[in-house]
Amino acid sequence: MSVPAGIFVAIIDDDALQSSALGRLVRRAGFHPLTFPSAEDFLAAPGRASLGCLLLDIHLGGMSGIDLHRRLLAEGDRTPVIYITAREDESTRTAALKTGCAAFFLKTDASSAIVETLRRVTSTA
Repeated sequence: MSVPAGIFVAIIDDDALQSSALGRLVRRAGFHPLTFPSAEDFLAAPGRASLGCLLLDIHLGGMSGIDLHRRLLAEGDRTPVIYITAREDESTRTAALKTGCAAFFLKTDASSAIVETLRRVTSTA
């Protein structure tokens, strides 16, 4: 499946190394990564309406990824969200899935699964 031209993917992760690695992954898959170290920085950025997807860490330093997604939904923003987290626990997974996310991955999961999900959710975005 090919990637439509010009799809921007926001990566919101407070771990600079993880954010950089995700940016490389997204770029290699043919997308344009935009990285943000916090939910607050993401919210302050212009041009959010043109995003194809958000790769969103759940445990951020300020506002959590789940709280960010809930806020976006309340504002009417239906950009697909793929959660990525380093900590697996059932209550977090349940809360994330209740937001209607496109997928939930651990940071140790295969990058190919993340790319496949990105391609799936942006082909109809």
